[in-house]
Amino acid sequence: MTPMTRTRFQTFDDPSHRAGAQRLAALRAAMLQKGFSGFVVPRADEHQSEYVPPRAERLAWLTGFTGSAGTAVILADRAALVVDGRYTLQAASQVDTALVTPVPLAETSVEAWIEANLPAGGVLAYDPWLHTPDGVARLEKAAAAAGGRLEPAGMNLVDQVWIDRPPAPRAPVLPYPEALAGETAARKLERVREALAKARADALVVSDPHNLAWAFNLRGSDVAHTPLPLGYAVIPREAPATLFLDPGKLTAEASAALDGLAACVDPAGLPACLDALGRAGARVRLDAATGAVALKRRIEEAGGRADVGPDPITAMKAVKNAAEIAGAREAHRRDGAAVARFLAWLAREAPGGGVSEIAAVERLEAFRAEGGELREISFPTISGSGPNGAIVHYRVTAATDRVVRPGELFLIDSGAQYLDGTTDITRTVAVGPPSDEMRDRFTRVLKGHIAIATALFPRGTTGAQLDSFARRPLWEAGLDFDHGTGHGVGAFLSVHEGPQRIAKTGTTALQPGMIVSNEPGYYRAGAYGIRIENLVLVEERALAGAERPMLGFETLTLAPIDRALIARDLLTPGEAAWLDAYHARVREALSPLLDGATRDWLAAATRPLAGDGPAGS
Repeated sequence: MTPMTRTRFQTFDDPSHRAGAQRLAALRAAMLQKGFSGFVVPRADEHQSEYVPPRAERLAWLTGFTGSAGTAVILADRAALVVDGRYTLQAASQVDTALVTPVPLAETSVEAWIEANLPAGGVLAYDPWLHTPDGVARLEKAAAAAGGRLEPAGMNLVDQVWIDRPPAPRAPVLPYPEALAGETAARKLERVREALAKARADALVVSDPHNLAWAFNLRGSDVAHTPLPLGYAVIPREAPATLFLDPGKLTAEASAALDGLAACVDPAGLPACLDALGRAGARVRLDAATGAVALKRRIEEAGGRADVGPDPITAMKAVKNAAEIAGAREAHRRDGAAVARFLAWLAREAPGGGVSEIAAVERLEAFRAEGGELREISFPTISGSGPNGAIVHYRVTAATDRVVRPGELFLIDSGAQYLDGTTDITRTVAVGPPSDEMRDRFTRVLKGHIAIATALFPRGTTGAQLDSFARRPLWEAGLDFDHGTGHGVGAFLSVHEGPQRIAKTGTTALQPGMIVSNEPGYYRAGAYGIRIENLVLVEERALAGAERPMLGFETLTLAPIDRALIARDLLTPGEAAWLDAYHARVREALSPLLDGATRDWLAAATRPLAGDGPAGS
């Protein structure tokens, strides 16, 4: 059977452009005309977002690389694409390595490559809307170390040569129900102004569309899979707020919700607003993570002071209120039922060789949609069988699609957007009997997953302090994985939300109400990939005799973990007890939502481990 080329929310066409030499040649001609020796092309839009609209996919258009993070540096005679460990294999497969050299970030940073390759006296150009002040400072230092200099381009050079660049998105902007938001936009803005007063700032420029959506209780669809309206906001400490987004995108309901709360003007009005703040000598907070250096320079050139630091909305948004938590629990119960139906279907169909990676994606999305509550998927589904599962952010296409075969592992990482919550779940399943090595590796990943799920830690603990909990069982066998253990998740917002994360770079203290993923993995290149992912909620924990306030995690995700892949002798009694308790909870929560055949499958998939052999000590 020929697979479909798309589902409702995702396509299976090759997303890479396989950029030919002509695109690089056109860019280099533009560089030469301007007197530039090189140009920096980050995977970013004007908001420094992870997920961007088609018109901001400059890196993909130029190099063919479609990952969500990476930076290319194009010089007259060479080009590099620097990517992190998630994308090492993907970059090598998508770009023409005769034209662009993939460079692992773990070995060489963008700045180190510039320092080693920019010619002495060379001028390295960049688009000031696509870089933060801190990022520009690092580029300036690298260019200077190479004996050259950094200079802003008057116009993005990729845009100059990208003749058929897509137009700006114009999706409708809708109000987000207060019952689900749990707080009025007016009260949120009060809290923002209180934070500005504490920081002695006169105004805040909201450059992160996620923060705009949360603060004003709005949602949109300018970006695939994330319900965002793209735009800016300026929130003065003692004056009404202004939204800078196309007023024509506002529905009547959204306009009514904003009435008396904020004016909405065309984005072209932002520079004049910044000029006015500057002329008034205002101290304006810019978000260090998403505020472009162009914003900083505009304010300062008009006479104001740009205070670069954290946007206070980011921390507020990260801590979910009671309504958002209740919504997350309900969304995960609904989503778990769809995933259980999918896993039961997979167990029936895959052993006969009748399931392809695309067919699996189609079927899972169909199960989610049948409930009538699915608004979008939260990211393109990662559906990897055998060696494709070892590509951390693999995206199946019609060209790469392969059948899930007996004797292989199948990894599926997916998520959904419901009005009441955002989900993200990964399960790895064995098709037919797994090898001893597969069971060993899977069980070590499971042990790390359980270590995070059961962790107790004092207030003030960061994700970086917990990250090694998930890695220790792999480290003990000389193994590891090249991505973080967990990322924050929004409330009907981005599936990747900061500042909280469980990773070596996770310096933000975890707080009750934060949602993060718990997803250790293991990847054997060319053979298979393993990842087990649940979302967890940070909550307070009462602990007898504790001398400090303690925290722990409530697991939100509800779906069985493949028992066939567990090496029972590697689990401690406590780990086995956790899995049995988790499976009992899954069975109790999901069974009422399932048909009889799926309930029977779920009962078998979640039965206790007691009959599988003795636990290790």
